[in-house]
Amino acid sequence: MLRIAITGPESSGKTTLARALSKVLSAVYIPEFARQYLQEKGLKYDQQDLDEIAKGQLNLILSSQNSINIVDSDFVVLKVWSDEKFQFTSSKISKLISENHFDLHILCAPDIPWEDDPMRENPDDRHLLFEKYVNVLNTYKKDFIIVSGLHDERLKKCVSAIHKLK
Repeated sequence: MLRIAITGPESSGKTTLARALSKVLSAVYIPEFARQYLQEKGLKYDQQDLDEIAKGQLNLILSSQNSINIVDSDFVVLKVWSDEKFQFTSSKISKLISENHFDLHILCAPDIPWEDDPMRENPDDRHLLFEKYVNVLNTYKKDFIIVSGLHDERLKKCVSAIHKLK
């Protein structure tokens, strides 16, 4: 079984890429649990909510036993989000990052236009946040690739990287 995490700043193409990869690879698409959680709870949240989101995301990840799983957002997203919003990351989120849930992380560069969404908070500092993602992935020694450019370029690079894992 392969688990691929799609990660990166807000409005960097994660969901679009995850859905496309799932289709091209006949893989299971695992959605971003945070969206569902915040739609049900409301947009005001605290650090404890991020731990609940992490728990929900983990449950979604572990519930699929397909040969390839494409996961829209991972625990790195929650760390960067938590550090940015609360200047703190819980031990639960740190532990989930340190565990080896994914065979590859695909980091989406924020080089596409911002798309407004009521759940998004950081339209002006996506490039700074991107550097934080790079730092977290390196700190935790995660295997990752960076994708940028047009959708077709991103998709082609991802498919190639995933085929090398098989």
